[in-house]
Amino acid sequence: MPVQEDFIEQAAPLRAELIAHCYRMLGSVHDAEDLVQETYLRGWRGYAAFEERAALRTWLYRIATTACLRALENRARRVLPAGLGAGSVDPDAGLDRDAGTYEWMQPLPDALTPETAFVTRESVRLAVVTAMQELPARQRAVLILRDVAQFSAAEVAELLETTQAAVNSALQRARARLAEVAPTGDDATEPQDAERRELLDRYCAAFENADLAALTELLAADVRLEMPPVPLWFTGRDAVTRFLAKRAFAEPGDLVLIPTAANGQPAVAEYRRGAGSLLEAHSIHVITTGAGGVVAITVFLEPTLFAAFGMPPTLVKRSGN
Repeated sequence: MPVQEDFIEQAAPLRAELIAHCYRMLGSVHDAEDLVQETYLRGWRGYAAFEERAALRTWLYRIATTACLRALENRARRVLPAGLGAGSVDPDAGLDRDAGTYEWMQPLPDALTPETAFVTRESVRLAVVTAMQELPARQRAVLILRDVAQFSAAEVAELLETTQAAVNSALQRARARLAEVAPTGDDATEPQDAERRELLDRYCAAFENADLAALTELLAADVRLEMPPVPLWFTGRDAVTRFLAKRAFAEPGDLVLIPTAANGQPAVAEYRRGAGSLLEAHSIHVITTGAGGVVAITVFLEPTLFAAFGMPPTLVKRSGN
């Protein structure tokens, strides 16, 4: 088998975990896909000289991590609105997009990274990845390589061209900082499959029918609503429902929500009425659940994300709507 064909066959099964790795580093699905493509191109070009001096997985992680660290140089960390200031309770507040020109977090479609291990699923949760962005880039890399990718300290030291002592020190600092800013396990709970389906069905029906009472039943008292790239965010069930009723709901038939999954969490893709009979890609909602119901709704107002979710930019309105 030609060398390049052998590389493609051997490297293909690692693509999903490399996308998740780059996403954890960068907080952007678009950037993660681009850097994994770059990683595979570099790997393909250099495979003839590779000669299995190290495991292929380790070698590709080295290329991908180096590309991520280079991409993060002189770049502001990605954020969500709740990290920028206090929440609002005023449904009439101005919704200036990108006020301050921030780098915004993006969701990661589950279909791109079909991971099943608990540690890997937990580490792509939206709140956890957002918290990771608080860490300096090399600390972030050490934390992910050790605690998620499960490389040894010696492997990480070789991969990052540093010492084991430096790796252990960076890991200790990263874990301590993440413990300060990341949500605890009690803050969010993932519904089982049947519960997830029911939740998404009820959530979609409430939005599609502009049924405020039905939506209110799903929300925890301290629910949070974020809508990047809008820096403003809302906190508390009353504030969130008043905003949605006044400025987000539409006439029945004017929007359609399609269940999906992102960051190991329930999610929906929202289409809204456009010209003629078309419904246009509008936003991706990522839903965080807890003991009291839905504790956070993060609505990514970025239609370009639909391609990453394998969804078309437009739909034809259903007959009868």
